[in-house]
Amino acid sequence: MSARVRKLVMFPVAFAFVAAAWEGYKAIGPANGGRLLGMRLLPRTNSRTMPHVWEMVSRLGRPEVRGGKQTILSVVTAATWYSFRVAFTAFVIGAVLGVAVAVLMARFRLVERGLMPYLIMSQTVPIIVLGPLIIGLMAYGSRDLVSKTWIAATLLGVFLAFFPVAVATLRGLQSTPPASMELMDSLASPWWRTLSKLRFPAAVPFIAPSLRIAGASAVVGVVVAEISLGIRAGVGRLILSYGQEATSDPPKLYTAVFGAAALGLVMALVVAVIDRQMMRRHPPEGV
Repeated sequence: MSARVRKLVMFPVAFAFVAAAWEGYKAIGPANGGRLLGMRLLPRTNSRTMPHVWEMVSRLGRPEVRGGKQTILSVVTAATWYSFRVAFTAFVIGAVLGVAVAVLMARFRLVERGLMPYLIMSQTVPIIVLGPLIIGLMAYGSRDLVSKTWIAATLLGVFLAFFPVAVATLRGLQSTPPASMELMDSLASPWWRTLSKLRFPAAVPFIAPSLRIAGASAVVGVVVAEISLGIRAGVGRLILSYGQEATSDPPKLYTAVFGAAALGLVMALVVAVIDRQMMRRHPPEGV
């Protein structure tokens, strides 16, 4: 119970520390930035670049546009909820796809040798380029799909989420003790039963940590897709549109950044719950 209380207390303390560091640098840092070791590394601290923390927070309660009825908080919350649904869908599909690909590679060594290099190469492609490419492929298949831009954002999130799960699951399936495998072979156990009763449970300690990476990757993929494709809904769209107004209303941009941060935190919380459920039968000393 004391450990849980410490975790709950450290969460707001960490945010308070970040806010104090922000305000501290704003108070002592150069207004127009500065150079460090000959390179321009010190950011500017003027009000246009670094607004005060309380200005960002108070901006959440004001209307999004002058004379409007919707507050920034309601708009950011709705956009964050939309992005979360897309990112969670991408995470689930990516995790299932990653496990399926890993099982296929573990079953057939030829598939692993032929597929693994392409999986590694696929992760070197800049994700900012994949969004328009996916839209182009969707338009080539059916023009009706082009209007459903959330599909492109989901596919980009799946593309980033499935790789860590596939690699970790494959490593976990290959880490099964040889003595246990020989025992299952001596009992003439079918391959699928060996997979479900022995190899997959042994791979759980490898799969659980990879889900955290997959969750973060799904969020990054969805937000990048929303920015690169100009999707009308989602927190990525707010970052893009509010960034265009940063000159006249600097705190407004950071409200969208708060939404993106909240999206990542909620996804991390969901993945942590899944991780805890998966690892409840695996004591830490056994892992």
